[in-house]
Amino acid sequence: MGTGVALVTPMHEDGSIDYKGLKKLLSHTGKAVDYYVVMGTTGESATLNKKEKQAVLQFVLNNNTRNLPVVYGIGGNNTESVLEEIIHTDLTGVMAILSVSPYYNKPSQEGIYQHFKAVARVSPVPVILYNVPGRTAANLTAETTLRLAQLDNIIGIKEASGNLEQCMKIANEKPKEFMLISGDDMLTLALYANGAVGIISVLANAYPVVFKKLKDYAIAGKLAAAQKEQFKLLNINGPMYEEGNPVGIKYLLSLLGICQHHVRLPLVNPSDNLKKKIEVNRL
Repeated sequence: MGTGVALVTPMHEDGSIDYKGLKKLLSHTGKAVDYYVVMGTTGESATLNKKEKQAVLQFVLNNNTRNLPVVYGIGGNNTESVLEEIIHTDLTGVMAILSVSPYYNKPSQEGIYQHFKAVARVSPVPVILYNVPGRTAANLTAETTLRLAQLDNIIGIKEASGNLEQCMKIANEKPKEFMLISGDDMLTLALYANGAVGIISVLANAYPVVFKKLKDYAIAGKLAAAQKEQFKLLNINGPMYEEGNPVGIKYLLSLLGICQHHVRLPLVNPSDNLKKKIEVNRL
C-alpha cells in the first residue's frame, strides 16, 4: 500500500470548500503518495454534510491525474446510519472504505465486532478498519482485529492506538493478505519494521516526499537512511495536534502556499502561539 495521505478539505474564510486549494493539494501530494484518503478525520468529515462529502469525493476522482487509488471514509457510532450511508453513497471509483471504530458509545468488543461485520456485509467495496482509541474511547483490541480479519470483505486496519505490542500481535497472527497500516506518523518506521505495509498520514499533506523516501528506504532495509527521514518529522509532529486536527496541518499547508488555514467550528483557527511553533519547526 505505501503512503496514503489523509487529505484535508481546504476551506475559504466563510467555511465553504476551496476547490482551487484542493486541486493544488492533489497535485502537491500526488507526486509522491501511493493513494488518497478522502473524508477521514483530517478531512473534517464530522462537519461536512452528505452533499459536500460526495462533492469532495467526486472532485478528487475527477482531478486524480495519476489515477491513484482512492479510499473513502464512512464510519460512525450508529450502525444503521453507517449502513444507510454506505448503501446511498456512490462509491464508483473507490478502492475501499475506511471505517472508524464506533465512538462515544464505548461498545464491548463483541459490539465492535458485530458493527464491523454488518459494515463488511453491506459494503460493495473492501473495508479498512480504523482504530483510534484516543478519539473513540474504546480500543479495538488485537484479538477483535484478528477475528475481523477472517471476514472476506475486511482487508486491513489503520492502527492508531500507539500500542506497539498490540500492533505486533496483529502483524504476527494476521492472515497473510490482511494489511496492517500505521495510523501514527511518528510510528511509521517502527511499524514498517514490524510488518506494516504503509501509513495513512496527516503530515504527508505537507511532506509527501519524506514519506516516499521513508517507505523506499524501509523496504530496501536501509535503516539509517529511513531513520533520518523519520526524525525530520520529530519537531513538527506535536504542533499538528495541539489545538485539534487539522488545525495544525492546515496552517502548515498555508505556509507552503497550498491552501488556506481555515477550519469549521467547533475547531478554530490556530492561536498565535501555535503559529509560531509551526513556523519555527517546519521543514
